[in-house]
Amino acid sequence: MASSQISRSDRIVGLWLWLTAALVFLLVVVGGATRLTESGLSIVEWRPVTGSIPPVSAQSWQAEFEKYKAIPQYTEVNRGMSLEEFKTIYWWEWAHRFLGRLVGAAFFLPFLVFLWRGWIRPEFRWPLWGIFALGGLQGAVGWWMVTSGLAERVSVSQYRLAFHLTLACVIYALLVWYARRHAPDRPVHASPRHAASAAGIVVLVLIQIYLGALVAGTDAGMVFNTWPLIDGHLVPEASRLFFETPLWRNFFENTLTVQFVHRMCAYLLWSCALLHMLDIWRSGRRGEVLAGAAGVAMLVTVQAGIGIATLLEVSPLGLSLLHQAMAVAVLTVALVHAERLSGRRTAAQARFQPAAGPAAGRSAAG
Repeated sequence: MASSQISRSDRIVGLWLWLTAALVFLLVVVGGATRLTESGLSIVEWRPVTGSIPPVSAQSWQAEFEKYKAIPQYTEVNRGMSLEEFKTIYWWEWAHRFLGRLVGAAFFLPFLVFLWRGWIRPEFRWPLWGIFALGGLQGAVGWWMVTSGLAERVSVSQYRLAFHLTLACVIYALLVWYARRHAPDRPVHASPRHAASAAGIVVLVLIQIYLGALVAGTDAGMVFNTWPLIDGHLVPEASRLFFETPLWRNFFENTLTVQFVHRMCAYLLWSCALLHMLDIWRSGRRGEVLAGAAGVAMLVTVQAGIGIATLLEVSPLGLSLLHQAMAVAVLTVALVHAERLSGRRTAAQARFQPAAGPAAGRSAAG
């Protein structure tokens, strides 16, 4: 269906959601840089409003530095750091928090305007309010994560880090999904099996992002830097994988187990993406459906290669950031593909498309 048949308000709302999603993408990348440069604990207070103003005088900079000197990360890791070195890590964390505030404003203020003008369709109002609520929760979770590194640790808890990153990606996924729901769409003939497997790949990508955050939070990427072997084996010995008690702690705190599970999930994700593409090809589907599946499989393959290179090079900053950014890119392509196969029709299509007879209904069902 032609783009002109989609209302102007739908196009504007869709563009707003895409722009907000782009800001969240940037926020995730800057958050990765903040973690990799060990900058996340440089601001030891949570000031949602006044914290948006950085230090502007030598006295205020020194005051912030003195606060940082009181936490274990300075006393045990960065003792002797100069004020200029502190400014570097401070700016990373400030930029991360500023982007978080910007995302909140970029979502909430236009949302209120669109509600007032009646541009938000009724079926989207509560989902978009839900996204706003998740954004507020994400800010609280971010501070909850930071507090884990202010007293007894020199870094943040990997449990809280993984939750923080995954929640950001869930918010991003919802923004992309509903942005797509505001776009014009052509009928796509896809079987329920293909739609379910495409959705399953999205879930696997989110799980893999969570596992990757655990790798980052435990510094598991700094050890066992060989591939395809890990600890000298394709599958490490059980005594090495499961020596922590209780057993579940190995999956979060044992660096060998954390990295091994991340690798295994990567193999599973790559296999599923490839099989999904082959399934669509063997079923005779072509065009956007096959192209979408091939795009997912290709990006997952590239991401796997970047992950292996990052591991072999012992997680340098540039490769690690690329690996995190590519994870969100994979999520984006997988989401667009899954949404395309979800069988939805926009409200605008329902208005402009004439009523279908029984034969047309059978054809649309694919």
